[in-house]
Amino acid sequence: MIIYKSTDWWEALRHLGSSAIIRLLLNRVLLVGLYATVITAGAVYFHWINFIVDKEFFSFLGILLSLLLVFRTNTAYDRFYEGRRLWGQLVNNCRNLAILLHARLPADDYDTRTYLAEVLSNFPIALDGHLRDGVKFHKLAEAEPGYVEALSRVRHVPSRIASQLQELFERLLREDVLLPTHLLTLQRHHEALLDVAGACERIKATPIPFSYSYFIKGFITVFILTMPFNLLDTYEYLTIPITMFGAYALLGVEMIGDEIEDPFGKDSNDLPLTQISNRIRANVHEILGVDLHEEYKSLADTPYSVVF
Repeated sequence: MIIYKSTDWWEALRHLGSSAIIRLLLNRVLLVGLYATVITAGAVYFHWINFIVDKEFFSFLGILLSLLLVFRTNTAYDRFYEGRRLWGQLVNNCRNLAILLHARLPADDYDTRTYLAEVLSNFPIALDGHLRDGVKFHKLAEAEPGYVEALSRVRHVPSRIASQLQELFERLLREDVLLPTHLLTLQRHHEALLDVAGACERIKATPIPFSYSYFIKGFITVFILTMPFNLLDTYEYLTIPITMFGAYALLGVEMIGDEIEDPFGKDSNDLPLTQISNRIRANVHEILGVDLHEEYKSLADTPYSVVF
């Protein structure tokens, strides 16, 4: 995700080439410009083309297309915003679990505190990989000997880590470190971890229906291809830049919608899951009073988003 100050227009424009989607968009706009040049030259210079699209009919198509694009963009942004809201819930629940257990664990029980901090920190890191290209096991903390190797044999790593947390709670209950009432309080935050994971999986596994996406793309294509025929009689050679500008707006909205409808990828406009995971790890270790290497602390506050 590109991090920028929304109130600084020049700073925002500086990132214009940072996004792969923008570069692809500009390439497509150049192709549209080439097409508009051929049509304009054929009509104005060579007089090979004398076909004109009725302006009222074209305006009607534009209204229909704008309504479709508004719905498309809102649908994609709803998915993006829900993904960010879910990861905000994950941050809160991890902190709440750490705070509640910090109050109950003996101050001198450093081993249990370290184990808890590392296992709880592993959950968002594992979920990050689970939603992307696969869990990066080298990024997980070795909570105990053979811990990461055992996790590497599990298909759904976040579920296994949540199970390990529950096993820890039950052990602390047997040792009278926790009371049954404490376990009930912890359970609400613990269950929220897999609720977040399941909701994220639902977003990722449910794309925009293909027929709907294909219909909008086809509509935009036809609209752009007919745009020069609507402008030629009025603007002549100015048809070329006007068509390119219209294509930039229409294609840009559709392509951005395609990108943000899956907020858990590694595109420029996707959510910074890795940075959020690193922030959770730093917070959990700090709350439980467990030392964390400075390298990991620095990843939680980087001015950019780490997605690898």
